[in-house]
Amino acid sequence: MTEDPFVVHRSLLFTVAYEMLGSSADAEDVLQESWLRWADVDRTQVRDPRAYLVRTVTRQVLNRLRTLSRSREEYVGEWLPEPLLTSPDVAEDIELAENVSIAMLTVLETLGPTERAVFVLREVFEVPYGEIAEAVGKSAAAVRQIARRAREHVAARRPRVPVSRSEQQAVVERFLAALRTGQLQELLDVMAPDVVLIADGGGLAAAAPAPIHGAALVASMLARPDRVVSAVWLNGAPAGRIEIDGRVAAVSLVVEDGKVTRIHAIANPRKLTRLDEPAELTR
Repeated sequence: MTEDPFVVHRSLLFTVAYEMLGSSADAEDVLQESWLRWADVDRTQVRDPRAYLVRTVTRQVLNRLRTLSRSREEYVGEWLPEPLLTSPDVAEDIELAENVSIAMLTVLETLGPTERAVFVLREVFEVPYGEIAEAVGKSAAAVRQIARRAREHVAARRPRVPVSRSEQQAVVERFLAALRTGQLQELLDVMAPDVVLIADGGGLAAAAPAPIHGAALVASMLARPDRVVSAVWLNGAPAGRIEIDGRVAAVSLVVEDGKVTRIHAIANPRKLTRLDEPAELTR
């Protein structure tokens, strides 16, 4: 018996939903809603199950984004995407790794729901404009315009210079080593002067309520020895897991010109439930 197309494409559908939502919990909810709709479909009328399922998931994501808009506005402090533990294999697909990175998901959060859906489907999954139009309820011409605006928006906000995987890993390792020792100068040496620290506690964990700018301020906050620091792979990139007095935080870094330029620290415990088992992200 042929395996159900939903099961076959589940990892892809999860990746689509997660990249649009920035939350694995919300992505799983969308997949559950999409499965219920798929279960009622006459499969003999579905010519391309993969395309049909991607459209279904996209529509459910757009519904979810609209309902989430208020809760995101009322969120305590800075909102960051939910980090996912991934295997190093995800990094082998360079384009996928870049697009599911915490840095990229943070940029995508600044797009409107339709712009985000169009960008993800077109730029990451290379879905034809006609299929995107069906999914978002727009004309193909309108979708092309939305895609162009979204690309420009993202290009203006993403890291200026892409770095190699080896450079990223080397800088992350230096940063984590400096965290382990708690030495102020070692932290200063690995960070850019204009580094920015963004922390997400969601009102459930201690976190700076607003971004902290400048190496001196950031290093003074991070230079403490009473922590357990380990290297992990998050969202297709080398990153860190920090434990302080039993509390856990995930740390993702943006690296440019051999220095850390941005630090994303997620401490909200509700966003750290997927740090024990690697997520399957595929295109």
